[in-house]
Amino acid sequence: MTLTRLVLIRHGESRATVERFFGGPRTCTGLTEHGRQQAEALKNRLVAGYDMSATALYSSGFPRAMETAQIIRPALGSLPLSVDAGWGEHDPGPEIDGMAYDDFVARYGVPRLDVDPSHVIFPGGETIHDFHVRVMDALKRTVRAHEGGTVAVVCHGGVIDAVLRNTLHMHQSGKFELHTTNTSLTELIHLQGSKWRLVRYNDAAHLHGLTPPHN
Repeated sequence: MTLTRLVLIRHGESRATVERFFGGPRTCTGLTEHGRQQAEALKNRLVAGYDMSATALYSSGFPRAMETAQIIRPALGSLPLSVDAGWGEHDPGPEIDGMAYDDFVARYGVPRLDVDPSHVIFPGGETIHDFHVRVMDALKRTVRAHEGGTVAVVCHGGVIDAVLRNTLHMHQSGKFELHTTNTSLTELIHLQGSKWRLVRYNDAAHLHGLTPPHN
C-alpha cells in the first residue's frame, strides 16, 4: 500500500482577523507582526527535522498563506512553492470581500456556518457546499500528483475544517465546531480510495511562550 502524508498548516495571524474585515482572495493584506513571529516559531521547530521531511510545499493564493509558506520554506529544504487557488479560504464574493465585519453584521446579520450547506451565507460568494467541493478537488489532485510523498499545504482554518469533515465522512456543516490555531499542524495519511487516517489535529506546541494571538 502506498501511503501519502498530508500536513495542513494554518497561516499565521492575519491583519484581516485583527482589523476585523473579510480578507478574501481580493483584499487579503497578509500577516501581522505577531503572525510572522508565529511562522518563525514553526520554522524553528521544523528545522529540527522531527516533524516531517516534506517532498512538496503548497500554498493557497492568499498573501497570508504565501507569506507563511515563504517563512517556513527554508526549514523544508527550500522546496519550490506551488500556489494553488483551490486551497484558498471560503470566498465571500466580490461584494463582501474587504467589508468590515461589523458592517456585514449590520446589513446581513451574524454569518452562520451551521446552516444547510447550500444556503447562501455571503451574497455573491461561495456556499459551504461549493467551498467544500473546491477544497476536495484541490486535495485529490494534490494527492494524485505526489502519491507516496509528504505534502505540506499552508492554508486556512476553514480549509482544514472542510478537509476533516469530508475525509472523516462527517457533516459538511453544524454538529461540531473546530477552532484551528494559527500555524498549527494537522496531519492525515491517505490509505486508499476514500480511506484516511487522522494522525494529529491542531498541533501548535511551537507557540508555547509567545504572546497569545488575537484569535
